[in-house]
Amino acid sequence: MVVPTAFRWPDAREAGTHARVRARVKRVIGLDLFPDESVAIEYGRLLNTGDPVAERFVNETFLGALGPERAREMLNRALAGSVDDVPDAPESMRELFADFESVPDWVNQELVEQGAAVWRRWGYTLGSIGNAGTLDAYTEASLAVPLSLSGGYAGDSALNRYLETSRWWIEVCRPGAALMPGSLGRRISMQVRVMHVSVRRRVAEHPEWDTERWGLPISQAEMMLTLLGGSVGPGLGLYALGYITSPAEITAALHFNRYLGHLVGMRSDIFPETIADGIRMLFLFDATRSYDSGAIGAELVESFVPAFAPLPHYRGVQRLRAQMHLHVQAAHARLFMLPANRRRYRLPPPWLGLAVLLLRVPLIVALEVARRISPTVDRAWQRASVRAWERWLAWSSQRKPAQFKAAEPLRR
Repeated sequence: MVVPTAFRWPDAREAGTHARVRARVKRVIGLDLFPDESVAIEYGRLLNTGDPVAERFVNETFLGALGPERAREMLNRALAGSVDDVPDAPESMRELFADFESVPDWVNQELVEQGAAVWRRWGYTLGSIGNAGTLDAYTEASLAVPLSLSGGYAGDSALNRYLETSRWWIEVCRPGAALMPGSLGRRISMQVRVMHVSVRRRVAEHPEWDTERWGLPISQAEMMLTLLGGSVGPGLGLYALGYITSPAEITAALHFNRYLGHLVGMRSDIFPETIADGIRMLFLFDATRSYDSGAIGAELVESFVPAFAPLPHYRGVQRLRAQMHLHVQAAHARLFMLPANRRRYRLPPPWLGLAVLLLRVPLIVALEVARRISPTVDRAWQRASVRAWERWLAWSSQRKPAQFKAAEPLRR
């Protein structure tokens, strides 16, 4: 098995800060912060693993003789109905849809819906905490280079891909949507899967990409890490903002995100099922960092939060609204990026946003208590939260539809 050289295992286990922290925590509370050796080895292997089922389809269609326009037309027709509605669908397309429509044995449909409810209830805030965790991870070139080359999170377009991602989260967390054949959430998931494959191939062929050092772009391991960054980390981070998340809710979010991973092509038996295992996986990532992204990572981090700033033509309420989102995002970065990593970058001041988050805590605690007493309050909160999230998305995107286009040219 070939493991990317940037993956510093088992060195990180034997010496260094994380090894010392692990020893102290294990001595005091009996918790081993590293996963089992077999899990760490499999994680290293997954850094070199892609999505072969979807790759065959993309190579044959989007990047093959059909070309992107015809391939996109066929894909959209199949997503609007079924693959049987595409008489000339190649076998690779039929294999992809069979894989996509399959429901793994491990799926617990009730737990998937409970996890979706977590996102309906706290979606914008979960996303904001997850953003901070993502910015923190941009120290790694294996994550930063694909995003920089594709351009979705870089420079003047830094907000675009996040808005598309927000549309995906909104659609997949609607009641029953993740498991409902033909739902908009599932259709977008397939588009995201195909887009990832296209970007993976183009980045892998780019001279800036070092396969020996980093493995595959948008690998199975990195998709798993991204989905963990939208469950365990934010789920625990919510406590700091007054949200009373329960272990059962965070576990449900883990299960929901694992199923979303299945929809976008992630196939891994080591995706954590418990909070403790999720923490271990995140600790493994942090311990094996290379801190090799340099200026590329800095551009991604320093582009993202300022992208929430008011546009030049904003006036009055619009301008105040944009400034509030800017300050709140800066506050989340301050709270949830690791301090040593945060100090590497120039970020907007967080103080006004921190004051807003602090002032909201009593109201949030009251709502949390009320929704635990009354399911009616909980359902109302979920509906109101999604509506507010949608209003923000429509306003921020100026009502432009999300694209999720495959086979787009790289930024450079």
